[in-house]
Amino acid sequence: MSAQSAYRMALPITGMTCAACVSHVSRALEDVDGVDGVAVNLASERATLTLRDDGGGAPSLRALADALEDAGYGVAARKTALAIGGMTCAACVSHVERALTEVEGVAGASVNLAAERATVEYVPGVAAISDMRYAVEDAGYSVAAVIGEGDGSDYPSETGGLKAKCAVSLAVSAAIMALMAFPAVLDGLPFRMEFVLWALATPVQIWAARGFYASAWSAAKRFTSNMNTLIAVGTSVAYGYSAFAVVFADSALFDGRAAHTYFDASTAIIGLTLFGRFLEARAKRRASDTVRALANLRPESARVVRDGAHVDVPIEDIAVGDTILVRPGERVSADGVVTSGASSVDESMLTGESAPVEKREGSEVYAATVNGGGAFAFAATRVGRDTTLSGIIRLVEEAQGSKAPIQRLADAVSAWFVPAVIIIAAAVFAFWLALGPAPSYAAAALAAVAVLIIACPCAMGL
Repeated sequence: MSAQSAYRMALPITGMTCAACVSHVSRALEDVDGVDGVAVNLASERATLTLRDDGGGAPSLRALADALEDAGYGVAARKTALAIGGMTCAACVSHVERALTEVEGVAGASVNLAAERATVEYVPGVAAISDMRYAVEDAGYSVAAVIGEGDGSDYPSETGGLKAKCAVSLAVSAAIMALMAFPAVLDGLPFRMEFVLWALATPVQIWAARGFYASAWSAAKRFTSNMNTLIAVGTSVAYGYSAFAVVFADSALFDGRAAHTYFDASTAIIGLTLFGRFLEARAKRRASDTVRALANLRPESARVVRDGAHVDVPIEDIAVGDTILVRPGERVSADGVVTSGASSVDESMLTGESAPVEKREGSEVYAATVNGGGAFAFAATRVGRDTTLSGIIRLVEEAQGSKAPIQRLADAVSAWFVPAVIIIAAAVFAFWLALGPAPSYAAAALAAVAVLIIACPCAMGL
């Protein structure tokens, strides 16, 4: 970047009502250091700014928003929801939230681990969905879909892949334990049994544990850690030591001592952890079934009266004030007030009352309720995300995503717990290396592995 560069930013403004507001907004923004020019459009309620970067950074969105707030105006923000893939524990929530909030133009982000969803408040024109997607992917996760807030859209589940990896890992672990218990089964082979165990454990370590390594690496790139870091480090040391023992068992490195392998431990830990992840993913999927079921109640189209004609339009195109016709057996497409006709409507999805409710001129009707044998027309008063049904969906999602005090405590503890365990493991390794029995490096490695593996409280993440 040159010593001084300029670029333009479009900022949506709230609170402007007249021409005087234009000058007030212009003056407030021009007073911010780094703003070279401001053009305010009252009709579109938007300010176009020319910003200057002197090398120390252009004015931040927060500085511009504060200046507008002091003048009695505000920055119009929009909300969207992103389906996030790859989250496995409480630490992942903070990583995704941090990645999103670091995007310029994002005012706030809240991540729901149970629903695998991030609700993001951002300023259009400053932040884009592509920016958020890049930030999430750079943090080691994925954006499976962009979801309209409160629409309950479904998105890919990871249960299938986890189930396969879990089954393979546990099967391999059981096979390794069986072979270790009954080594005579492999008598007659031209090589030691440990090579068979190594061959069985390798696919588990490389394929099944891939998610642990990816999460640990993405955390390391951000100079942080999570529970996956412990699992990746612990199982890698167990596997690596065992492979080393297989290759150099007869060398002087082991000083004639038996070179024990721990392929059973590494595969069992991976398998059991994946089993926990599978149960967690299945529980999260079931927890979202209510939202999806509610969202599926909405019809896809509605018959609207426009210019004297009856037109079938997608539900997204309905506007407040439209007159909508509801025929027998159809679902109501929006909240509104009956203007003509009469019928009975099944409102059990809202009230739980199975008896149909009589509707006549002046009665209120609600989106997703089912019309009976009559026909009527109604004027839409609330559409899209403003309907009663959408409000219920949002409440359910907020209830799923709300954090209890103990969850916030777990988030805080996990940020310090992992590096503390790794430091303790390193200290244990150094102690045994210096004072342990010969060969001290073998005892030191086993002691460090024990610390790393035993200190994986995945229940904290759950």
